[in-house]
Amino acid sequence: MTDKQIVKSKDGKAKAAQSRRRFLTGAAGVAAGGAAAVAMPQVSRAQTVTLKMQGAWGKSDIFNDMALEYVQRVEDMAGGRLKIEYLVSGAVVKSFQVQDAVHKGVLDAGHQVVAYWYGKNKAASLFGTGPVFGADAHQILAWIHQGGGKEYYRELVQDILGLNLVGFFAMPMPTQPLGWFKKEIKSVDDLKGLKYRTVGLATDIMQGMGLSVTQLPGGEIVPALERGVIEAFEYNNPTSDSRFGAQDVSKVYMMGSYHQAAEFFEIIYNKDKFESLPKEHQAILEYAAEAASTANFALAMDNYSRDLQKLINDDGVHVYRTPTSVMKAQLASWDNVLADLTKDAYFKKVVDSQKAWSHRVAYYYLLNSADYKLAFDHYFPGELGF
Repeated sequence: MTDKQIVKSKDGKAKAAQSRRRFLTGAAGVAAGGAAAVAMPQVSRAQTVTLKMQGAWGKSDIFNDMALEYVQRVEDMAGGRLKIEYLVSGAVVKSFQVQDAVHKGVLDAGHQVVAYWYGKNKAASLFGTGPVFGADAHQILAWIHQGGGKEYYRELVQDILGLNLVGFFAMPMPTQPLGWFKKEIKSVDDLKGLKYRTVGLATDIMQGMGLSVTQLPGGEIVPALERGVIEAFEYNNPTSDSRFGAQDVSKVYMMGSYHQAAEFFEIIYNKDKFESLPKEHQAILEYAAEAASTANFALAMDNYSRDLQKLINDDGVHVYRTPTSVMKAQLASWDNVLADLTKDAYFKKVVDSQKAWSHRVAYYYLLNSADYKLAFDHYFPGELGF
């Protein structure tokens, strides 16, 4: 319809012009509003907060790198409105004191493993360094997320121990080696009487096999070996072990074990501090642990494999697969330890939950998995040696 068709009289012309002005003004307003909506993206309106976190790891440990991967994801997802000041072990407290410091509010957060505080309740070790029923670390981390593990953990930390903490888990750690020795371990008899370092329920397992066990954080292992406090030890992986100089004090590295076959990082926060944060920040702190889990594992695969080759080729370390007879003895020791500890009702219900989960999940996984060793032997025959 044209302007000429609209205008039929003076009054009609005025009304038509007024209507046209309203339309154009309204259209311009809508356009301006739309442009403003595009130009002004939705951003977090939460106040900027800085949290102080300490790790339980020595300065050179790759675990600090993994903690920083978590920190980076938190800060990136929060758009700069949530920051974490990360400190290495000893900056505020010692490695085994991180949990107490977070509980008391001396620290806002901590990055550690539950085995470092299992002395408060041995059930803590079930959330890392627990029994092996056929499931690996990936599948037990799935139990934490989907099998009731998160709820059991909260019950232990908050209800049973009364700690002012919340916690999340990340990084399904590869099986930890049996460790470093003066000579190759060919049988259980070679282990008996050795002064050995480990942590968590692994302490009970190895003591049950006739070893004399001492619990130490990673940074104290080599000095303890040099002083004769220990004669053999395990820590975690080829990268961490080589960074603190394990290859300088021992040349025999035994790979494969059931003493710590499913461990994870525990990322803890002071509960009062955590609950004071906006919900969006709470969600970021929780879900960043899931994101870091993937990043941590990728970093581990790259570094652990490279550093194992370096230990062999550059440092003259002799690497052996732990004999099946020793692993069977470890399982028997687990049976004995569990028979005693499951007298506690809480411990028993967590173990029963893990066992039922492992039965179902490992059945599926093992029945369905490709034989990766067969494929490796096909393309790299003779390299594994077992």
